[in-house]
Amino acid sequence: MNELYWAIMLIVNFFAIMLAFRVWGKLGLFIWIPISVIVANIQVTKTVVLFGLEATLGNIVYATSFLATDILSECFGKKDASRAVAIGFFSLIVMTILMNLALFFHPAPSDFVQESMVTIFAIMPRIALGSLVAYLFSQIHDIHAFAFLKKRFPGKRTLWLRNNLSTMVSQLIDTILFTLIAFLHVYSWDVLWQIMVTTYLLKWLVAALDTPFMYLARKWQDSGIIPSH
Repeated sequence: MNELYWAIMLIVNFFAIMLAFRVWGKLGLFIWIPISVIVANIQVTKTVVLFGLEATLGNIVYATSFLATDILSECFGKKDASRAVAIGFFSLIVMTILMNLALFFHPAPSDFVQESMVTIFAIMPRIALGSLVAYLFSQIHDIHAFAFLKKRFPGKRTLWLRNNLSTMVSQLIDTILFTLIAFLHVYSWDVLWQIMVTTYLLKWLVAALDTPFMYLARKWQDSGIIPSH
């Protein structure tokens, strides 16, 4: 059943990104970036079995942030894609600080969420550190690689090439950095290796499947139906 839920979550993510882009244009993608970063860093605390291997959740929603920045790079340029990365970076830092401050409050006798919050957010600084480092390096690489490939291979016919090549290399960087920083000595090497492999393969799959949505976004932009604000 996990594989079915994974497919449903993938569809929901793609639909949400395209809806945000269609309704709000560039602003919609700026909105999606902090959503994806924050949700991914909460979901990643849960491990599941997918296709017979242990994996962390959060791979889908995090991987779709690369689709958002690639659409920004393709339709609006490297500067706007870099702004989106900065927004995501800022959002993750603020979320981590605020949620860890919340843990210091003494819960009321009627409270029933403190222990659950501690379980999820007490590990958040380490996850956030891994995510920040991985996010920054991988997204910067993705933006520059996409811009470089766009110059070398311009036009709609090669959009699939620059989208997939830039994203797949960037996600390999992201997976290695995040997994080692966030989960080294948390899980055994056997589990850690499975998480690293499944994380990258799932992100790679998301990158391959998001190609039609890149073409759809470019088509909407060229047709002038995307809001200009």
